[in-house]
Amino acid sequence: MHIKECIVSAPGKAILHGEHAVVHGKMALAVSLNLRTYLQLQATFTGKVSINLPNINAFLSWDVTTLSHLVPESKADLENMDELDAELVRRLRHFVGVPNGTLDTRSMAVLAFLYIYISVFAGSGELPSLTVSVWSELPTGAGLGSSSAYSVCLAAALLSASGTIPSPLSDQENTARWGEVEMELINRYAFQGERIIHGNPSGVDNAVGTWGGILRYHSGKITPLSRVPMLRILLTNTKVPRSTKVLVAGVRDKMNKFPFIINPVLDSVDAISCTCEQTLSEMTSDSPTPEHYDTLEELIDINQHHLNVMGVGHPALDTLCRVTLARGLHSKLTGAGGGGCAITLLRPETEHSVVQNTVQDLRDCGYDCWETRIGAAGVQEHSPLAVKEEVLEVLACY
Repeated sequence: MHIKECIVSAPGKAILHGEHAVVHGKMALAVSLNLRTYLQLQATFTGKVSINLPNINAFLSWDVTTLSHLVPESKADLENMDELDAELVRRLRHFVGVPNGTLDTRSMAVLAFLYIYISVFAGSGELPSLTVSVWSELPTGAGLGSSSAYSVCLAAALLSASGTIPSPLSDQENTARWGEVEMELINRYAFQGERIIHGNPSGVDNAVGTWGGILRYHSGKITPLSRVPMLRILLTNTKVPRSTKVLVAGVRDKMNKFPFIINPVLDSVDAISCTCEQTLSEMTSDSPTPEHYDTLEELIDINQHHLNVMGVGHPALDTLCRVTLARGLHSKLTGAGGGGCAITLLRPETEHSVVQNTVQDLRDCGYDCWETRIGAAGVQEHSPLAVKEEVLEVLACY
């Protein structure tokens, strides 16, 4: 079998507005981050399938003939993309030695890789030898879509390697994106990877990784916004661990206890998401104005107060908001809250010295902080010429 080698990348994600409200039928806006996961797929003649994960210092390799025994006799369940093939999941867990309930990053990454690899190539009659190397600018376990970017990269690279989707690159383009039909297929396979890792995901994270930009999520329906501005932000990880499950349950308990108080808060968060979408649309139709940024800043402040009312704030997030506001910048949590990460909006006129001083202030608090952008492109294929040298060096180390 001829295997097409490739390099692909996909962005991380953040929630701009709508955390927790989305669980109760309200609207949320999810955005792509210009922090990316890169994957290089290379054909080999070793008779082995290997995966290299330098972020977690893992390199694993298996004989192709051994893996071929795991392929289900019937391919019907594999071809049904509405759910996982339960028998293949069971076989892979037994093969890798991952019991039910195990959720560590390495085990989930390996299971997702092997599941998508077998799903893509099972119908071709033979499993090919290849090596996949994945490196990410995203921290793991921070709610920034590192697992979805990983799954999207796996799906795009393996579908491309198999010839299921063509390369979008041309002599004139060193970086390119696939068409809508190919992106739909990438997204469906990536969602299978997310199911392996998370069990019952919403599909928002892998959709952001596939299409990029800004997506509206409402009542299970995901809609990419047609045109979006690229906004500069600071992304800060407080490094305070939290449980999304516990935080979601806490909001639900508060809503059951005080329905006439919390329901209007959720309605207000929904209105914030709608107003933000309208403002972003205006910014792409016309030139962004200071008034647009004023509106975005006010929405950030209001939403952060609402999230505190819901009980998903944290002293570390309060400190972050206070530190950035002292520099004239506006911040809110992103994701489940209770710690985790926050975004800080940077206006176009924000001076470089203000940004650098703010980053240092946040690092002095013990937080990790990056300057990046939201609204980045979704999954892409690159020629080696279009990838930074340091990224190529990391991908080549195993």
